[in-house]
Amino acid sequence: METLVEGAVAEALRGGGGEAIRLYVAACAERMAPLFVGLRVGVPGREADLDLYVDSVRDLWYADRPLADAAERVRLLERFPELQPNEEGITDDADTYAFFAALCLRYALLAHGSGSADDAVCCGHAALTAMGMLDQNVAGASFLAEEQRLQSLSLSGDASGLWDVSVTAGREGFRAVVGHLPR
Repeated sequence: METLVEGAVAEALRGGGGEAIRLYVAACAERMAPLFVGLRVGVPGREADLDLYVDSVRDLWYADRPLADAAERVRLLERFPELQPNEEGITDDADTYAFFAALCLRYALLAHGSGSADDAVCCGHAALTAMGMLDQNVAGASFLAEEQRLQSLSLSGDASGLWDVSVTAGREGFRAVVGHLPR
């Protein structure tokens, strides 16, 4: 599979061990969270999905140990409409970004539970794909380059400030998406 994740990041994930992988996916999921939560809040019948999403992103930050119920959370997440096959495909911008946010969380939970570097790379790839699409839709944007920088930063071994920059980047991406959506 060809991936947008930089070779150095993928190599660091493969050699970094469980805690490095868990921190990396937590940061990726945090940056993508506003795209799911912000685009799905207020949608009737999605309250439990939002709770699962928010609780899972929060719990991913406990990077010192794998989530004991990661597989169950993945099973529940895979029931989300965003991850269900659809003959028509995804045609709506909001649905597209929510799909990538759900996909990112799916791989983050898989990687967090198993320590799989391949799942972590898939998590990063989902985030990078969404940010690349955003760059194509917003003139002069550099969300892809910023996501690549933050993915590298998350593997630097210094976790201080990573949550803050991830929250800020996620909010900026969400604002750009909302500004691009038809009214």
